Amino acid sequence: MNKSAFLALLLALAMPALHAETPEEKGLAIAQETDKRDSGFGDSSNDALFTLRNAQGEESTREFATKTLEVPGDGDKDLGIFHKPADVNGTAVLTFSHGLKPDDQWLFLPELKRVKRISSVNKSGPFVGSEFAFEDIASWEIDKYKYKYLRDEVLDGNDCFVVENTPAYEYSGYAKQIEWVDKTIYQPRKIEFYDRKDTLLKTLTFSDYHQYLDRYWRASKLDMVNHQTGKSTTLARSNYRFRNGYKDNDFSESALKNVQ
Repeated sequence: MNKSAFLALLLALAMPALHAETPEEKGLAIAQETDKRDSGFGDSSNDALFTLRNAQGEESTREFATKTLEVPGDGDKDLGIFHKPADVNGTAVLTFSHGLKPDDQWLFLPELKRVKRISSVNKSGPFVGSEFAFEDIASWEIDKYKYKYLRDEVLDGNDCFVVENTPAYEYSGYAKQIEWVDKTIYQPRKIEFYDRKDTLLKTLTFSDYHQYLDRYWRASKLDMVNHQTGKSTTLARSNYRFRNGYKDNDFSESALKNVQ
């Protein structure tokens, strides 16, 4: 074999290694595909029911509705309005999600008739007494995390990618998340949340998926279990409606005081 042929052979053997996908690259590619498949819905609304359980299994409920406005080039805007029970009627939460920039969140308390801005350092606190934190209700944005593909795994009969998501934004209450992403619909099936001590804190499972507009998948049931307190919260979502014609002024601070 002459020198030129030998060099060509070495180059050919090296090419696969040069183009091999790292776990970080594959994790990011999965996140990008997830984002791509869920883009373009415009806006949506749905009814929702929180069922809160304490460590003894005693239950209480919260009825509310949500509105979402997709913001190209930035995170979504979300407005949650509580209706029942009476002590939370009229309470509303407005969220402007971002990537690395801190999310903007405001809480309207009807008994005080005032809007309270939620501090960016307090997003790990419980949302209306549930096991969902304020940062959990903000929309997922690619820039919020660094990604690492771990393995493939079958979960409850669904082929999944298992990806480690490490928060890249400041003041997260989590050290990392381990997420099971369905290979078919590119939506989460399960997420494990680890606290700042890197100990398993909560597990969120998604079930009863439905497709809308022949493209967008939404889970009708989300179960969050806190392993450290024994408490849990079930979020049931229904009556999804898309492309309602919402505008930016439907998601303003002043709109919080006029919620119905």
